[in-house]
Amino acid sequence: MPFSRIALHQGKSAEYLQTLSDSLHQALVDTFNVPPADKFQAIDQYRPGELIYDRDYLGGPRSADYVLFYITIGRPRDTATKQRFYQRLAALLEENLQLRPEDVMIVITTTQLDEWSFSAGRASMIETQP
Repeated sequence: MPFSRIALHQGKSAEYLQTLSDSLHQALVDTFNVPPADKFQAIDQYRPGELIYDRDYLGGPRSADYVLFYITIGRPRDTATKQRFYQRLAALLEENLQLRPEDVMIVITTTQLDEWSFSAGRASMIETQP
């Protein structure tokens, strides 16, 4: 049950955003064993000057097509699994959107199960359903 935020510059088409979203979800399904219907994402689009990043730090060179993925997960994955995910997502984005792998940054954060409430004010991952 990951929750993902996708940050990029404004100006991409609705089709581009849908493909970006679908590619992320496919990579999560393929490598993190996320159920196909378990899709929770927010896309944040920024005007020029509002998405600030070093064009060369630990990679690059990055272009104006830079995309940042923040992914919050509840169950930890080992390093090899995360590496497969990084590679799968970059490959899907390059294939589906011609997005250069140098323009893809990913940050994964792990949380505890009691830090999720999906509805009704319940700690959904640890409380039994009524």
